[in-house]
Amino acid sequence: MPPAANGRDKGLIAMKQFNVGIVGYGWAAGAHIAAINAGPRGQVTKVCSTRKLDAAELSAKHGCPIQTYTDYEAMLAEPDLHVVSICTYHRHHKEQIIAAARAGKHIIIEKPLAQNLRDLREVEQAVRAAGVKLCICFEMRFSEQFRTIKALIDEGKLGRLHYGEVDYYHGIGPWYPGFKWYQTAEDGVSSLLLAGCHAMDTLLLCLDGDVDEVFSYSTASSNAVFAPYAYPSTTVTMLKFKDGKVGKVASVLDCFQPYYFHTHLVGSEGTLLDDKFAGQDKQWTKLPYKPVDSGDVSDHPYQVEFDRFFEAIARGEEMPLTGLADAVRTHEVIFAADLSWQQKRPVKLEEVQRKGVR
Repeated sequence: MPPAANGRDKGLIAMKQFNVGIVGYGWAAGAHIAAINAGPRGQVTKVCSTRKLDAAELSAKHGCPIQTYTDYEAMLAEPDLHVVSICTYHRHHKEQIIAAARAGKHIIIEKPLAQNLRDLREVEQAVRAAGVKLCICFEMRFSEQFRTIKALIDEGKLGRLHYGEVDYYHGIGPWYPGFKWYQTAEDGVSSLLLAGCHAMDTLLLCLDGDVDEVFSYSTASSNAVFAPYAYPSTTVTMLKFKDGKVGKVASVLDCFQPYYFHTHLVGSEGTLLDDKFAGQDKQWTKLPYKPVDSGDVSDHPYQVEFDRFFEAIARGEEMPLTGLADAVRTHEVIFAADLSWQQKRPVKLEEVQRKGVR
C-alpha cells in the first residue's frame, strides 16, 4: 500500500492512495489529469515531457502540486510514484510500458498497447513478469451507452446474439489535432489500430466469445485532403466466431460527416440500434442514455475507467474489462484484420495467437 502523505502535502492528498506520473503532455494528457484528480483514489503528482515544462505553471493550471521531468527513467525511479499514465506518440508505447513494468509501476496506457504482434508479445511478457496491473484506454466499455447495452445483453433482453456491427465514422483530416502524426505509418499504422480499435473492442465486448476467422478489405477516399495517409484510411472487417456468431467493423477516417459510432446488435429476442431497442413487437423504444457521439478526449468516460482501475489496484486484482488480457485479445483481432487486407485473404486467429504465449 502506498505510504500516507505527511508534512505540507497532507491536507491536499491525505485521502489519496495513488500518485500518478503522466508521460507525454499533450491533448490526451490533459483529459487524463482531470479524470485522475477528480476521483477519490488517485492524484497526478508528476509529468514527464520532452518539452521543458514549468512546474509552478503546471501546478497552478491543474490545481495540484506537480513535479516536472524531461527524463522518463528519472521519473520512474521516484519511490513515491505508483502509477504511470502513458500519453505519448504510439511508437514509444512498447518501450515505455516495459520500462514502467520493470520499475514496478502500474500502468495506464492510451491505445494502442503495441504496434505489431512481436511488440505485443514483448509487452505482455514484461507486464506479466513484473506482476504490475495494466489498464488500456478502451474507455468506451465504461461509457453509459455500452454499460447499458452490456447489462441488456447479460439480462437476456436480446436473447442469443447472432450478428453485430459496430462502426467507427470519424473524419480525421488536416483540421484534426494530431493529424500530422496520425497519418504516418510510424505512428498511425492502420485505420483500425489508430482509431477504429474502439469499434472493434466494443464489438468484442458485446458479441463475446472466441473469434475464429477474420476477413478485411481496405479502401480510401479520392479526396486530396486525405491523401497524406500512408495507409488505407478505410477498412471493413468481417468476423466469424467459433460459436457461429458473425460481426462487422468498419473503420472510416476519410469521411465528411459528424462523428458516428454505429452500433447494431441482433439477437433471438430483440434488436438494438444505437439508442433504440425493439423486441418481438417490432417497435423501437428509445433507451435512456446519450450515445457515444464525440471523438474529443474531454468527452470520454476516463474517470469511470480510472476509478475502477485504482479500486482494482487497491484490491490487488486485475483491471476488469480493460485489463491486460482484454487488451491483448482485441489487439490480436486487429493485427489479424490488418494482415487480412494486406495479404488479401481470410486469417484464422490461431495464426496470430500461436506466435506468442497466451
